[in-house]
Amino acid sequence: MSKNYKRNYSAPSSSRGQLILYGRHAVLSALQNPQRKIFKLLCTKENADDIKRVAPNQPFNIVERKDIDRLFSNDAVHQGFALYCSELPSYSIEEIIALANKKENCHILILDQVTDPQNIGAIIRSCVAFECLALILQDKNSPSETGAMVKSSAGTIEYLPICRVTNLSRCIEQLKEAGFWIVGMDGYAKQNISQVDKSGKIAVIMGSEGKGMRRLVEEACDINVRLPINEKVESLNVATAAAIVLYELNKKP
Repeated sequence: MSKNYKRNYSAPSSSRGQLILYGRHAVLSALQNPQRKIFKLLCTKENADDIKRVAPNQPFNIVERKDIDRLFSNDAVHQGFALYCSELPSYSIEEIIALANKKENCHILILDQVTDPQNIGAIIRSCVAFECLALILQDKNSPSETGAMVKSSAGTIEYLPICRVTNLSRCIEQLKEAGFWIVGMDGYAKQNISQVDKSGKIAVIMGSEGKGMRRLVEEACDINVRLPINEKVESLNVATAAAIVLYELNKKP
């Protein structure tokens, strides 16, 4: 994917800290994102040509694989890349609404207390794959950007506007005022996702696997729907469920 959504808009409102990215797709995608501030780049000799190809003006240091191994835990598949860089800036809800105002039909995804970084990374990948306009997270009850999250997204985090909000209920009200239809995912709902009108602006809320949406968040929804799965299966992994939901919403209305 060559186009970075964020390049077409004014700079988002706030920046965050520093992290270390690893993995081929994660690092090469980050190097092409002008919103990343690059502090240091390490790679093994065999990866030097990839870096020169995507970021010809970016300085880097060639090191042994064992030097990169020392930076990460044993289960981190770094593929000979390590990038010290800034976290991506967070969009405000007003900026997300401004993006939506440019479209007749669009959908966004809201996560209510989903806390696993790798699940969120996989969800980000599905958001980009199925043309989701943006992802909204709670600032306090969701993890900040991590190397594991970026690796799980296969670098697609560079292409998705992500908004972190303090008050999710207030965020939902702002989306309603902006013309969004709020759809909550609930395994006990009577209607399934395929019955939702896909035209216009839709915001889908997904809760954690164990507890689902919180009560006040669920009460703010215009409608609750479920995935039509076999009754022998209580629920799906939240990343898997999100991929199915986003695929369904991306069908032409």
